[in-house]
Amino acid sequence: MLQKEGQVRIPAGCAISGIFHKDGARENGTRIIDSIRTMHDRSNGLGGGFAGYGIYPEYADYYAFHVFFDTQAAKDECEREIEKHFDIVNLSKIPTRQHPRITDEPMIWRYFVTPLPTKLAAREFTARFVIRINHTLDGAYVFSSGKNMGVFKANGFPEDVGEYYMLENYEAYSWTCHGRYPTNTPGWWGGAHPFALLDTTVVHNGEISSYDANRRFIEMFGYSCDLLTDTEVITYIIDYLGRKLGLTYPEISNVIAAPFWSTIEKQEPRERERLTYLRNAFASLMVTGPFSILVGYTGGLMALNDRLKLRSMVVGEKDETVYIASEECAIRVIAPELDKIWAPRGGEAVIVNLNDGGNK
Repeated sequence: MLQKEGQVRIPAGCAISGIFHKDGARENGTRIIDSIRTMHDRSNGLGGGFAGYGIYPEYADYYAFHVFFDTQAAKDECEREIEKHFDIVNLSKIPTRQHPRITDEPMIWRYFVTPLPTKLAAREFTARFVIRINHTLDGAYVFSSGKNMGVFKANGFPEDVGEYYMLENYEAYSWTCHGRYPTNTPGWWGGAHPFALLDTTVVHNGEISSYDANRRFIEMFGYSCDLLTDTEVITYIIDYLGRKLGLTYPEISNVIAAPFWSTIEKQEPRERERLTYLRNAFASLMVTGPFSILVGYTGGLMALNDRLKLRSMVVGEKDETVYIASEECAIRVIAPELDKIWAPRGGEAVIVNLNDGGNK
């Protein structure tokens, strides 16, 4: 039977949601699951996931590797590589519960590690190690690698994924989540959002028209895009600009969602000079196409639309808590009474950080 466009594809599909406590208070994963559940129809069961920050305080000084394994052989080989370069202080299966709609599970393990003393520049070494494993070791995928944070994702509806990983047992000061509706790429465990490298995580609603240009540029600096979805490249762009080059998150937003030249020309001289430099210096890292993203990092959260605002995003505040979601209903269902609610303009970054500026 011939199907109409609206029956097979939701042009604005995918759902994102986030909760951030500026005072560092932590809450379990119950409300973030309830939030994303409200947007069930924006997903199609081909990917869901969560990122939580502050969930491993007892191992706060160690990198937490969350790893998918397709085979025992891949697990054995990956563990040999980890042991060769890191001290492992703890390892275990990631706890899950059986769920009728989560199937074809890989083996899911976590490792709390620190690079051996002989390894210089620990963060750079760890990032390169994760990229190398994901690029060269078939059947193993390190999908989370930051400190005191973790990604939990699977092939399924996001609310099912949250229940599968028992997120009610984790407490975080920052939660982000994603419900996937892939239109151009396959649905599989590794392709679910969030995408992560070290403590940077990205969830994304939209499509990246500039993906090939972005990918070709970023791969010149040691990154490798292997996970069959365009969002992966945004994570590497942010890691490159922030961790390697030292740009601030406002500056990163001005690269990814660069203002139009006509907008730049209207700025005061110093601001016009700054924006002109960023747009010229990093032209290949401007992301085009419709998108809304949430970027998690240690101590903060950034929300950003494309400069034409072709994807929806709403922000709400209540006391010391900030809520961000694709739809207002996903905020109201967990925070009915708000002090403030608004929709950011296209290209306008919303950046929130812990009040004390510290790491929880």
